[in-house]
Amino acid sequence: MNGKVVLVTGGGRGIGAETARILAARGAAVVINYVSNSEAANSLVHELTKQGSQALAVQADVRDEAQVKHLVNATVKAFGHIDALVSNAAMSFVRKPFLEMNWFEFSQKLNDELKAAFVLSQAVLPHMIQNHYGRIVYVSTELANHPQVPFIAHGTAKAGLSTFGRYIAKEFGPHGITANVVSPGLVDTERTRFQPEEFKKRMANMTPLGRIATPEDIARVIAFYTSDDSQFVTGFNVSVDGGLSI
Repeated sequence: MNGKVVLVTGGGRGIGAETARILAARGAAVVINYVSNSEAANSLVHELTKQGSQALAVQADVRDEAQVKHLVNATVKAFGHIDALVSNAAMSFVRKPFLEMNWFEFSQKLNDELKAAFVLSQAVLPHMIQNHYGRIVYVSTELANHPQVPFIAHGTAKAGLSTFGRYIAKEFGPHGITANVVSPGLVDTERTRFQPEEFKKRMANMTPLGRIATPEDIARVIAFYTSDDSQFVTGFNVSVDGGLSI
C-alpha cells in the first residue's frame, strides 16, 4: 500500500479504526473521517503519526454533500490524490418488530445508509476516473442476507447498499475501479455492547471458528479489497462471519 491514499469513513473507532491501523502499517496514507468524536479520531491520528505513518482526521457528516465535498477536497489537498474509499460510517436505526414500526422510522435508515454511499461515491469517483484507478469498499452486514428480528430497517438498508455496490462495480469497472462489499457477522465493538454476554456466547458456539469477530478480523478483509491483491475482483459481497452463514 506504499503511496496509496485511503479515506476511511467512521474511522475513529471499531472496524474503521482497525482498518486505518492496518492500512497505515502497510504504507498507506489514511484519512480518518468522523462526525462527532474528535477525541477518538485525533488520538488515532497521533498514534499513527507517532509510528511514522501519514494520517489526517477530517470531520464530516457523510450524508451531507457539502461536508463530503470538503472531506474529499481535504484528502486531495493533503495527499495529492485518493486511491480508495472505505464506506464504513455507521448510521443509527430503530430496533422494533415490524408491526410496531412506522414508515418514518423504517425509511430513515434506508435514506441515511444509501445517501451516504451515494454522496461519497459521487465525490470520489471523478478523482478515481481521472487516475484510471480506484478501490471502493462498502461495509454492510450479514443481517442483509440472514434476517433477525428486530433488525428489519438495518438489514433492508444494508441489502440496498450491497446492490448499490454491484451497480457501481458494473458501471465503473472500465475505468480501472473496483467496488466490493464486506458483510460482517456479529463483531465485538462498542456498538454491540448492548448484546447480552449469553447471546454472544451462543453465537460463538454456533460459529464454526468458535468465536465472534474482532474489529481486526473485518479490517483485514477490507484491507485486502483496498489493495492490488484484489485487482481482478469486483462486484463481490463477502461474508466475514467465521463460517456462521454456512
